Amino acid sequence: MTETRADKHGPVVTPFARALALLCAFTLTERWLCNSDLSARTGIPASTVTRLTRTLVAAGYLCCDSGKRRFRLGPSALALGYRAAADIETHEAAHQRMHLFAERHQVHVHLCARNRLDVVVIDSCCTSTIPASLQPAIGTRLALASTAAGWALLASLPDGERDYLLRSAALQPSRERSTSMNRRPSEAIGQVREEGFCVALGQSGQPMTMVAAPVQLPGESPLAVSCMGPSMLVGRARSERELGPALVRMAQEIQHSRALS
Repeated sequence: MTETRADKHGPVVTPFARALALLCAFTLTERWLCNSDLSARTGIPASTVTRLTRTLVAAGYLCCDSGKRRFRLGPSALALGYRAAADIETHEAAHQRMHLFAERHQVHVHLCARNRLDVVVIDSCCTSTIPASLQPAIGTRLALASTAAGWALLASLPDGERDYLLRSAALQPSRERSTSMNRRPSEAIGQVREEGFCVALGQSGQPMTMVAAPVQLPGESPLAVSCMGPSMLVGRARSERELGPALVRMAQEIQHSRALS
């Protein structure tokens, strides 16, 4: 009998959820993982991981390097990802505006979505005035609870869901953060509610400042638009007087264009 468990949405098929967790364990910088890596990252027993990876390879969702006993995402998984990212109307509505924003304000701009306890960059535009290497590439994962884009997304969620995600994030092992943790998520979420955007100022060792605003799409999961630049050029005053309000306007334009489509 297939094992199931219940959550607020009803029964969940555990093997299916575990298979998806394995697929989500791969990152842009760690494309190859072995069974022990997958078990450690997901908390799924090693024997179960072995059965699941065998099934996922057979279905084309994983590719196996038999010599090194490692796996990477296969064509079927990549096809799912491209279909998920291929909301052409949303991307077209956002991308052109992001490009103009990047050049007008001389900052890098990206569009982000939430995946569990991470924020995933799904589109990006670079300004020619800042090295492109400083811009998170498409597919980059950032910590939901410690980035401006994550805070903007959290502010868009119902209180119960947001609190659950913050509690879950607090239980995660420490990991490299992409912005300073000197600011509490609750403070940034409060700023989003009051001003429509939040700011993560660059600190020593983290020289990039990030500003983000949520994009609320009817009937869809929220997105976040954010921009970033060197802290020596993007300080608190510029972030709050220029970039934050401009991001809010861009988010509203994206929302309006999608509502009309």
